[in-house]
Amino acid sequence: MAWCEGVLSLLLLLAVMATAAPTDTLQKFPLLMPHVKPERAETYFCTPIRIDPTVEYYITAFQPNASMETAHHMLLYGCETPGAEDEVWNCGEMALAQPGIKSAPVCGSGSQVIYAWARDAPKLVLPEGVAFKVGGKSPIQYIVLQVHYASVERFKDGSTDDSGVFLYYTETPQPKAAGVLLMGTGGRINPNSVEYMETACTITEDKVIHPFAFRTHTHALGRVVSGYKVSRKGYFDQWELIGKKDPQLPQMFYPIEKDLILKKGDTVAARCTMESKRDRTTRVGAFNKDEMCNFYIMYWTPSTEPLRQKYCFSPGPPLYRWQQEFSSLPKDASVIPASEESHYYHHSHHHHHY
Repeated sequence: MAWCEGVLSLLLLLAVMATAAPTDTLQKFPLLMPHVKPERAETYFCTPIRIDPTVEYYITAFQPNASMETAHHMLLYGCETPGAEDEVWNCGEMALAQPGIKSAPVCGSGSQVIYAWARDAPKLVLPEGVAFKVGGKSPIQYIVLQVHYASVERFKDGSTDDSGVFLYYTETPQPKAAGVLLMGTGGRINPNSVEYMETACTITEDKVIHPFAFRTHTHALGRVVSGYKVSRKGYFDQWELIGKKDPQLPQMFYPIEKDLILKKGDTVAARCTMESKRDRTTRVGAFNKDEMCNFYIMYWTPSTEPLRQKYCFSPGPPLYRWQQEFSSLPKDASVIPASEESHYYHHSHHHHHY
């Protein structure tokens, strides 16, 4: 019976280990601006943390520490190398650089977005077992916090800012890797017109991708941003909604509409519906007077690594449109669901500082 006892003691040991797992408490790391004093509106500041290259950490939640009066939006980037070695640098358009502070890109190499916050969005907790792997042998050796200060009114009296994000992490390996695919366009919007800015990419890697959250981003002209999975079925393309939002609502990561999976050969497609009442042409760019069209897909994959592909960009209008590559298009890609209409009218009047 010795064999049975051996198996039993192993099973007991595994049972003990299983119950002990939750006591592996998450640790919390503050990635905050070091009390900066932005002097001019539209400033983008970056501050980095270097992660221990001998230890792999698993980030499972992000808790913002900001208010929209100060920070217009914040992004966390994973980088192989940072854009600068300084404690703080200018990392927006070079024209807006604050004198006395170095200007550089967010990342020197290996740039990928891992979190985004805007407009008083709440904490983001990843699904059970899902984490962003950083440090160690991962390509994310630095995390860089980028904060966009749209207005600097409240710094006139000498106040400083420590906006940022608390990272919750563990050293226990997690079974599912998190990743973000950022979709976006270039292009332009003609005066007094409604324009569709569209992009699409086919997944070429042999991985099963489970989208679980999405985020939209435009500046003032965005009305609806929608993202889809497209399956090529002979002459007819089958479209399934990943997510759709009015980008004037808080630009946080929202849960996706329904469970779906993406795999090799599937296409992802996104559209921003832009409405311009301006008498000038609006182009894609980093300033508030410019526009942006972004749809972020946050996903997990039952693997230790996420997709190598991090971006899906098109030249946008007038050079690229969906109809150039799809046989059928979704009819409601530019329509906000009725349940959200009231929000839309409520929010459309709040274009502060645009």
